[in-house]
Amino acid sequence: MDGDRVEIDGGIMEGGGQILRVSTALSCLLGLPLRVRRIRAGRSQPGLRPQHLSGLEIIRDLCEGKLEGGEIGSTEITFTPGKIKGGTHIADTKTAGSVCLLMQVAMPCVLFAASPSELHFKGGTNAEMAPQIDYTLMVFKPIVEKFNFTFNCDIKKRGYYPQGGGEVVVQMSPVKELSAINLTERGTVTKIYGRAFVAGALPIKLAKDMSAAAVRCIRKEIRDLYINIQPVREPDDQAFGTGSGIIIVAETSTGCLLAGSSLGKRGKNSDKVGIEAAEILLKNLKHGGAVDDSLQDQLIIFMALAKGVSRVKSGPITLHTQTAIHFAEQLTKAKFTVTKSEEEDPSKDTYIIECQGMGMINSNL
Repeated sequence: MDGDRVEIDGGIMEGGGQILRVSTALSCLLGLPLRVRRIRAGRSQPGLRPQHLSGLEIIRDLCEGKLEGGEIGSTEITFTPGKIKGGTHIADTKTAGSVCLLMQVAMPCVLFAASPSELHFKGGTNAEMAPQIDYTLMVFKPIVEKFNFTFNCDIKKRGYYPQGGGEVVVQMSPVKELSAINLTERGTVTKIYGRAFVAGALPIKLAKDMSAAAVRCIRKEIRDLYINIQPVREPDDQAFGTGSGIIIVAETSTGCLLAGSSLGKRGKNSDKVGIEAAEILLKNLKHGGAVDDSLQDQLIIFMALAKGVSRVKSGPITLHTQTAIHFAEQLTKAKFTVTKSEEEDPSKDTYIIECQGMGMINSNL
């Protein structure tokens, strides 16, 4: 500690941008001045990339905070938060950096703002190494709203690697506090649906091929369910650049949503893209958890802030989740425990993530 500045080592565990997102969001929420050293030390190109800098800048703007070391390539920042206000804010990566990762850092903060917020995120909507915007809308949104808040997310324009150029507008009203969640009953899969998309210069046939390959792959394991994966060509006025990909969601009898997704890229066969997404979905269904591997870590910050005990049943704990838990515990008074689930079926590799939340209260309301 330097005075009362919290010191964060950005090079441990997952060693990437997630440490920055979790710790700056919590710093902003709790009014804790922060220093993060060795930023993204675990990456081939360490230091801040454009999307991380955009995330830091929007947090700074949301709370009229002070940011030092905010340059591309910087491996150390200090952040001094102010009061979270609300209003309209823009974060633009000017690259194909993921809008969904920008959303991850800003969203918890504006829940505890003084007034409603409208956030404009610009960058890539369907980017590698990040949730696709379709995942955010189809899986993340309905599940995270169980914490007792709602948000509106409008895709103005889709943008793809390498230019980005997408824009998403998120509207949210503040809440007094978040409720704990219980996602431990998986139930049975009742439907499987999704979308295979192409945009720009790519023919709709590629979307149909991705969809058909995905259905064939799922059919080998799940024979009796109707599978509806829509091939879509994104309208030219609603997409910037050329891109393709697929997301497939399984919905269960208890309202759980688990997904698999994949992106197309030059030289990658469209059947392979479809099969990849289907295999990720099947793997998520096999472990028996109530959330998929991509949602696991995204719930941690909300569990930490909520009032009461949250319980989530998941597959094997990812490094992203372990990292989120580590920093959530370091910065908040929340207490996490992860235990192997006592399954009747020993073939299932499931865990219960339990959190006694800190019960953050919005003092502005």
